[in-house]
Amino acid sequence: MFKIGTFNKISPVGLNKLTDEYTIIDDHNEAQGIILRSYDMHDMDFSDNLLAIGRAGAGTNNVPVDRCTEQGICVFNAPGANANAVKELVICGMILAARNVTAGYSWAKTLVGSEEVGKQIEKGKGQFAGVEIMGKTLGVIGLGAIGVLVANAAVALGMKVVGYDAFLSDKAKENLDDAVEIVSDLSQLYPVCDFISIHVPANDSTKGMINREAFDQMKDGVFFLNFSRDKLMNDADLLEALNSGKVETYVTDFADDAVLNADQDDIIVLPHLGASSAEAEENCASMAVTQVMDYLENGNVTNSVNMPNVSLGKRKGSRVSVFCKEGAASDVLARLVEYGATEMKSASKNGYTYILADVSVPEFKLSIAGVIRTRYMK
Repeated sequence: MFKIGTFNKISPVGLNKLTDEYTIIDDHNEAQGIILRSYDMHDMDFSDNLLAIGRAGAGTNNVPVDRCTEQGICVFNAPGANANAVKELVICGMILAARNVTAGYSWAKTLVGSEEVGKQIEKGKGQFAGVEIMGKTLGVIGLGAIGVLVANAAVALGMKVVGYDAFLSDKAKENLDDAVEIVSDLSQLYPVCDFISIHVPANDSTKGMINREAFDQMKDGVFFLNFSRDKLMNDADLLEALNSGKVETYVTDFADDAVLNADQDDIIVLPHLGASSAEAEENCASMAVTQVMDYLENGNVTNSVNMPNVSLGKRKGSRVSVFCKEGAASDVLARLVEYGATEMKSASKNGYTYILADVSVPEFKLSIAGVIRTRYMK
């Protein structure tokens, strides 16, 4: 019986995928797997029982991935499961900003109880005149699952689209609308765009990447949308760009204190609604649960942020998995051959190797320097 712990409210559609071999428990120290959404795990201690963490979403900033790697805990996410929900909100945010919808709505609410409201509306609506997005140019920074959908939706709405991704995948190229222009450097994107939407992960290389140098290259009056992470923005440079008119409006789903405390009409803050749709929560939970189950039962890895993808399909007999430092992999593989492994697969990622092997021995023991975790499944 596998024990599963949960944090946050996980969609029952996902949890219902757990079979009779699983039980949901309250004591996370006994769990072999944990499913969560945004709960911050950085201050948690992990027991030796924990084998896998499934994040029901794309970002894993709330999970101490490096520490999990050191302990041989596989961390999964659910890339693309919430992509449509985020795409729809990005398009919504772009139109809210372009047409001054939030400012107009706030002003209209002040007229409650006034006399001749209709006349006042007609007289005052001109101050909220905006622009249409059709015919404008949208720059999309980051062409992963969400960025591709945003780019294609913008094309369908009659926009010109310029896209940039430092690590553009073949899958993204295949899925992108032919009308999307791909550039090799952000200096080619910034000067030509009326709207810019960013969709990249938050890490050491992207932290504060949207700064004064970036703003200086953009058009005056650009609309900037951030539905990725607040850490991508240099707040001081952003506020300076807003106050100077370089940025017309900033729309974000990830506000921090600096942005909220600015309390400016040219900042539209949403309360992290990107993946907050019933469909997205169901999709993310289902993907996270399914991946954790496959790992616990079969040792297969799909969509892990700290281990490479390796699969031998559904386990029919005994199977061994080994997670080790890359330098130890050859010794591990040699030992598995000695144990008469009938089939083996391995892959490496970021200096670590994950190995799966079907074996016909009643037990498996391994003592090799550099091995982080070994599992024997039967």
